[in-house]
Amino acid sequence: MIVDLSHPIATGMPVYPGDPEVATAPATSIATDGFAVTALELGTHSGTHVDAPSHSIEGGAAIDEIDPARLIGRARILRVSAGDDEMIGVAALEDQLRAWDGERIALVHTGWDAHWGTVRMLQHPAVSVELADALLALGVDVLGVDTLSPDLSDTASGDARDEPASLPVHERWLGAGGLIIENLRGLGDMPGEACELIALPLRLAGLDGSPVRAVARC
Repeated sequence: MIVDLSHPIATGMPVYPGDPEVATAPATSIATDGFAVTALELGTHSGTHVDAPSHSIEGGAAIDEIDPARLIGRARILRVSAGDDEMIGVAALEDQLRAWDGERIALVHTGWDAHWGTVRMLQHPAVSVELADALLALGVDVLGVDTLSPDLSDTASGDARDEPASLPVHERWLGAGGLIIENLRGLGDMPGEACELIALPLRLAGLDGSPVRAVARC
């Protein structure tokens, strides 16, 4: 069974506040040119995507320096019920963490993908630094979430920010050389608590992240 965990890329789709908007436009057409090509404008963190360490760590590895094998492997789903802007701590997942079976990839399922494109998309729950540390201690190096970010999202637009965003989990996780996958969808469609994840980024030279086509093989 294959479960598609990716949001479609389309003109006007939701983006993190201040990120580049997504737009597509015909560059050629079959009728006029004999072939179709579409111009695509987007940011490196559009839709379902992976953050490279260089996203928030000065001198961190760029996305093309990441071994793609790290984004293929057995993943465990951590299922949690959380409310608007709620911080998810270790206590909420204690039993699931005790049952950990050596997976390198953790996918946090909050169900917040149901709010994709709505106002509540920005009010998502977040991973606590305590939980991030617990997962790192278990040997996890890829953290996936079905929200805009594992940190609380800055609701101000890029032009309105007076200071850098607070990204404690990004700093801890990417600073440890880990990878973050954001904006997953469909984790609730996956049977069981484990699967094989495949989430390969584009080989974008020197850049800080990339959209991925994330799928689970269950």
